[in-house]
Amino acid sequence: MTEQYVLDLQEVDETQVAVVGGKGAQLGELSRIEGIRVPAGFCVTTEAFRRIVAETSSLDDQLDRLSRSAPDDREGIRALSARIRRTIEEVAVPEELAAAISRALGRHGEQAAYAVRSSATAEDLPTASFAGQQDTYLNVMGVTAVLQHVSRCWASLFTERAVAYRQRNGIDHRTVHMAVVVQRMVFPHAAGVLFTADPVTGNRKVASVDAGFGLGEALVSGLVNPDVFKVRDGEIVSKVIAAKQRAVHALPAGGTREVAVDAQRQEQPALTDAQAVRLAEVGRRIEAHFGRPQDIEWCLDDDGFQIVQSRPITTLFPIPESDDQENHVYVSVGHQQMMTDAMKPLGLSMWQLTAMAPMHAAGGRLYVDVARRLASPASRSGLLDLMGKGDPLVRDALETVLAQDGFVPSLPDVGPGGLPGRGAADPIETDPAVVTELIERSRTSIAALEHDIRSKTGPALFDFLLEAFEEHKRVLSDPLSIQAIMAGMEATWWLNDQLREWLGEKNAADTLTLSAPDNITSEMGLALLDVADVIRPHPDVVAFLEGVQDEGFLDELAKLTGGAEARDAIEAYLDRYGMRCVGEIDITRPRWRERPSTLVPVILDNVRLFEPGAAERRFERGRRKAREKEQDVLSRLRALPDGDRKADETKRMIDRVRTFIGYREYPKYGIIARYFVYKTALMEEAHRLVQAGVLPEPEDSFYLTFQEFHAVARSHQVDQRLVQRRKDAFRSYERLTPPRVLTSDGEAVTGAYRRDDVPPGALTGLPVSAGTVEGRARVILDMAEADLEAGDILVTTFTDPSWSPLFVGIAGLVTEVGGQMTHGAVIAREYGLPAVVGVDRATRLIEDGRRIRVHGTDGYVEILS
Repeated sequence: MTEQYVLDLQEVDETQVAVVGGKGAQLGELSRIEGIRVPAGFCVTTEAFRRIVAETSSLDDQLDRLSRSAPDDREGIRALSARIRRTIEEVAVPEELAAAISRALGRHGEQAAYAVRSSATAEDLPTASFAGQQDTYLNVMGVTAVLQHVSRCWASLFTERAVAYRQRNGIDHRTVHMAVVVQRMVFPHAAGVLFTADPVTGNRKVASVDAGFGLGEALVSGLVNPDVFKVRDGEIVSKVIAAKQRAVHALPAGGTREVAVDAQRQEQPALTDAQAVRLAEVGRRIEAHFGRPQDIEWCLDDDGFQIVQSRPITTLFPIPESDDQENHVYVSVGHQQMMTDAMKPLGLSMWQLTAMAPMHAAGGRLYVDVARRLASPASRSGLLDLMGKGDPLVRDALETVLAQDGFVPSLPDVGPGGLPGRGAADPIETDPAVVTELIERSRTSIAALEHDIRSKTGPALFDFLLEAFEEHKRVLSDPLSIQAIMAGMEATWWLNDQLREWLGEKNAADTLTLSAPDNITSEMGLALLDVADVIRPHPDVVAFLEGVQDEGFLDELAKLTGGAEARDAIEAYLDRYGMRCVGEIDITRPRWRERPSTLVPVILDNVRLFEPGAAERRFERGRRKAREKEQDVLSRLRALPDGDRKADETKRMIDRVRTFIGYREYPKYGIIARYFVYKTALMEEAHRLVQAGVLPEPEDSFYLTFQEFHAVARSHQVDQRLVQRRKDAFRSYERLTPPRVLTSDGEAVTGAYRRDDVPPGALTGLPVSAGTVEGRARVILDMAEADLEAGDILVTTFTDPSWSPLFVGIAGLVTEVGGQMTHGAVIAREYGLPAVVGVDRATRLIEDGRRIRVHGTDGYVEILS
């Protein structure tokens, strides 16, 4: 029976995580790679840990209490974790287990020094590193000391930081078990960490070596700054040699101590250039074996490099897959669509199937490859111009890539294809009937879709949808629709450029576009004010809504005085706008119609903050301001030289922008309306597959691509392991921040504002809606958790159209993502809210409740005391 408790490293490979933990499995696998030296040793398996837990009756109750602890009860978790650790450390190691460990030590040298290292089953995995969550003990000598430190490793599964990490990542404490790795000590001249991809930029072709004298603990603990070598293609491309004043060395009788480094050695490199290059080559061999970039701990002794750990780097943003060796430059779709959250596979594939340009998935996000358009001088300037108008940080990031020698080659012009640039669309007459016709075309197409899809089920539904996607793209690419969108944008740019030149006025179009007609997104926010007007006179309804906990509340409303009218008003709102939600480009996100409780906090804020008739008054106030602004601008222009011509041209452009700028929002509304029809049909199919015993849950379909879902409908078979892998991957993607621009080398390029007109300490962004406002910052990441007061300034990551109902109750807007023509900017201008978008890390740098001043005309945010 004792053999199950101990395995030599040579007996272990990466498939045995459940037996020897993540570190043990990685080390066993490393020892199998030709040319890679790993210190000899053995693993005390998870079976030994399970036995200790099973035979310690008091642990059962303590683990139950730990699992019931609230994640924010730090004091309770600290005390309970400490008690569990004490319990484990005080348990006597069973005789047969002690004998097995003693025999293993005999094989490897009973009098030798060892490193005793924790190896949990949820450690060093592709989606969760757990680095530093458990403990390592160095230079342990003698059987008694090894046994004692094995117990300490078991106990380290319940350090406060390990417990908190599991709770944050939704990992059940009882499902994680602890193995222990016991390895011969290495007494190195130098040690450190090797990243096979640059951990700062993400560049997969640059290896980064951190090195210090003595044991690697000096670096891991932050005792010294390391030497840093960057290696690319067998050459040192940069190095920084630190002053290494301290080192950690092993003591002859066991244990380690911190020592001072001789003054004359402190600024000597811990490695030669040749050694750093050789180490990078070792890293590439390990990376090739595991198939992904690695974070590797190494030691250098008289015989060369030994590897004491290798784990995947989990913080790198994945690179889109490519079937060629060419350089690619990927631009984030999410930053254009105001949706930078990770998307599930069904959402990704549906957007790819309905988009007008080829899109590449990576890290749960979508990217468009613009390398060829950058390579062609003719298309490059138009692309940069368009990107800059959407998001200046994207333009700067692309220019940064272009500045890298040879990454984007200069190619012959590729012709007129690619993204439209400024002035790309043919002009159309300034005629409101054009917009009316386009809206009617969209409604007719959606009505036909709703009618035709009703009878479709099974594989026939998917075949029908593939045809529907072609109609979807036909509507999106309607030349008249594109002309109308471009007409509104062109007129906005013209007004801002010319009125700044002629009158010295910044962003004049912001006021001239207030309360423009046919803006479906701004109408959506005002319509919720009308819903509040129906509810406000009925105290019982308001009180009921304040206690809403689930999605069945609409049925209950009708039982209250005024409840039937309230329910009908909400239902009518959902009939028109219920297909919307936060992150709506991901078809798997719950729509308002599916989760109407999302709207309740916003409705209640509207009841509290506004008087009856607020929607109409607000719209009329905007229209009046726009009219007054128009008269002011035209009269000032007529006083200039050649003023009548300038005024006439400006009047034509004002009419044009007010005719077309509202339509800018309608195509997205049409897309999302179609998406809800698709989703309703697909979810009905998923429910049928659940009833047939094919899918455990309807939402499991979200982790299949459209094509895979289609195959499941045909075969009535699903690979549940694939679904689980996708769920795990999605959770890991949620933690990643997608870069605006990503290269095929893996380099994440963020871009910067090249400005010197921003006060010290202010946060720089893009001015998208004029005016200055001061107020309380409300940092809100989930619209359903909004709790706003009059005069508050909304600070959030991004705002897609679903956020517009919140806009009626705020005084200003700050977002991390956005551009001049993204939805949040358009609606901020529509409502007259000073707004600055594209403010990097705004939700982390601005504290909730702090007073801030938003300079919407000049594009910066001041954090006030």
